[in-house]
Amino acid sequence: MGIFSRLGTLIKSNLNDLISKAEDPEKMLSQVLLEMQQQLVEAKKAVAVAIADEKKLQKQYTAETDKSKEWERKAMVAVRAGDDGLARQALSRKNEHETIATQFQQQWISQKQAVEKLKDALRLLNNKIEEAKRKKNILIARKKRAEAQQQIANTMQGLGDTSAFDTFDRMAERIQLMEAEAEAGAELAGELSGDTLESKFHALEAGGASEDDALSDLKAKMGLLEAPKGDNAKQLGAGVVGGKGDDKSDISAGASLGSLTAEDLKELEDLDLSELDGSKEAKKA
Repeated sequence: MGIFSRLGTLIKSNLNDLISKAEDPEKMLSQVLLEMQQQLVEAKKAVAVAIADEKKLQKQYTAETDKSKEWERKAMVAVRAGDDGLARQALSRKNEHETIATQFQQQWISQKQAVEKLKDALRLLNNKIEEAKRKKNILIARKKRAEAQQQIANTMQGLGDTSAFDTFDRMAERIQLMEAEAEAGAELAGELSGDTLESKFHALEAGGASEDDALSDLKAKMGLLEAPKGDNAKQLGAGVVGGKGDDKSDISAGASLGSLTAEDLKELEDLDLSELDGSKEAKKA
């Protein structure tokens, strides 16, 4: 193969490759449909011309037939008038028009058949164009779906590259380091200024009073909180020593002062207070 042949093949291959890359399916389909529409218009014009020729031949056939009939009528008139020579001339003219009418009839029939075939071809072309339009819409939809899938695939392929995630991790570590350095700097500044100990006491004082303590204070203020058993015993002793009369009344008085529960009252009722009185008299003696 000569150098010029190889050069020509190379140029053709490059041109074909450029053309293939430049071809847009949607634009190509639109262009093809446009050309098909133009062909349909030209075909309609051709069919219209053929139909017009058929109508013209039909009219010529009808006209020649009418002329033949007219000369036949004139021949009859000449026969009635007794002029056979004139009748023969009229019949001769009649035969001429019949011959021409027969020729027009044959041409008209042939043209009519051709028009029917052209009409069928025109319908077929129109159907193909309509089908091509439908296929165009389907192909364009498939093209767009393929482009979307390709875009998603490219995006996923880009996400598959770990460089972006590595960058995120590296930046997160850097931010954590910056936060640690900031906290260390604040702590060092507090120690140098002597505020660390004071801040600890502030935190201790602020956290000393909890919500449970506040609730206990409120219940004690309302008389709903049980007093400690040691206080109840002292109040009970005070009631027994200083009070006179019935033991139950003393117990009730002591319970009312100390807000005793039902179980505490029951224990006090069962308690033998005479022993307490005896021990006190012994001490006085």
